[in-house]
Amino acid sequence: MALGVSDSGRLPGQRLPRSFYRDDSRQVAPALLNKLLVHDGRVARIVEVEAYAGAEDPGSHAYRGETRRNRTMFGPPGHLYVYFTYGMHWCANVVCGEEGTATAVLLRGAAPLEGLDAMYAARRRARRDEDLCSGPAKLCQALGLDGSYDGADLVTGDRGVTVLDDGTPPPEAPIVSTRIGLSAGAEHPWRWYVPGDPNVSRP
Repeated sequence: MALGVSDSGRLPGQRLPRSFYRDDSRQVAPALLNKLLVHDGRVARIVEVEAYAGAEDPGSHAYRGETRRNRTMFGPPGHLYVYFTYGMHWCANVVCGEEGTATAVLLRGAAPLEGLDAMYAARRRARRDEDLCSGPAKLCQALGLDGSYDGADLVTGDRGVTVLDDGTPPPEAPIVSTRIGLSAGAEHPWRWYVPGDPNVSRP
């Protein structure tokens, strides 16, 4: 059964309500596993996430307060925070918590389901499906997400990107680990992923 947007414009699931995102990022992160990330005819199932906890988390962009770069994190929940890293890559985060708390969930990995031709066109180095979205930068490339989507509202889908629930529950026992690639806050076990999924960036 195809999961993409149908000819009638019907989405392959229900958009998550604002209340879903209003919780602590460490609660939202594992709950996002197995939800669908949808953009421009491309659909991928979220299989790996990391939580960032704002002012209490030295690994967070918001740890030292609001800046022009991280302003979206301080806004209302349910928006997309997209940032540029290493001078070449975009990464996407879901803003969580109450407005002003600046907590977020990094989308680290996803399983491609629909729109694979467009994903391969965007990720020309990929040689197999598991290479398309197995990392935060790869995910953004494959889904066509860049800085122009910073602040996009996932609840209203105002810029064509949203997160859907198609009835697939999160895993009962996700794998939990410390976060990847941090120089500060690396000790926190705030990374979750679907056990055995080949699209996880680093098992």
